[in-house]
Amino acid sequence: MEQYKQEFIEFMVESHVLKFGEFTLKSGRKSPFFMNAGAYVTGDQLHRLGLYYARAIHDNFGLDFDVVFGPAYKGIPLSVVTAMGLHELYGKEVKYCSNRKEAKDHGEGGNLLGHVLEDGDRVVMVEDVTTSGKSIDETYPLITGAANIEVKGLMVSLNRMEVGKGGVKCACDEVSEKYGFPTASIVNMAEVTEYLYNREVQGEVLINDDIKAAIDAYYEEWGAKE
Repeated sequence: MEQYKQEFIEFMVESHVLKFGEFTLKSGRKSPFFMNAGAYVTGDQLHRLGLYYARAIHDNFGLDFDVVFGPAYKGIPLSVVTAMGLHELYGKEVKYCSNRKEAKDHGEGGNLLGHVLEDGDRVVMVEDVTTSGKSIDETYPLITGAANIEVKGLMVSLNRMEVGKGGVKCACDEVSEKYGFPTASIVNMAEVTEYLYNREVQGEVLINDDIKAAIDAYYEEWGAKE
């Protein structure tokens, strides 16, 4: 596993973004782990997060694109810090774009923040995690309807590796199959489990034998089959 992935896993833990225990997800599933990107709140955390996204985008999709798009609401700061990270690491100048939940009816109007999409724009989408693909289903028609653009890929921070709406493939693979662009993650849950199992982070073992057994049982029921 690449060094930056190991560092990112520890970063999620130290930032209280990734937690282990028993959590009820929006889907109703009982999960032994939970990721909340809203816990990145400090300037240093956001700066580092943008660098991790930039590195993963570079490694998976390259730098041949013009715009980073983040779906509202959590995707708004993600698109901003990723654009900054790409500039810092690679000298790559890109624009950020996000959507509004409600269209603005004054000033410049519209339902987009930041860059107004133009014909020919090449776009990378960023999200915290994709569990069902719902936000992509909502925003993909919005951005492709705004201009004749090309989506180069979707980057999420954590691939939960559990079945999406189809009940077979993970949500990221469902998105890729449905819309025809690649998806990738900074890390996936298999990498997180492998790295944290019986390893101390900040003096605590987060995945001990009991948590590991709970994770294994969860994936027996909800893990992607392909």
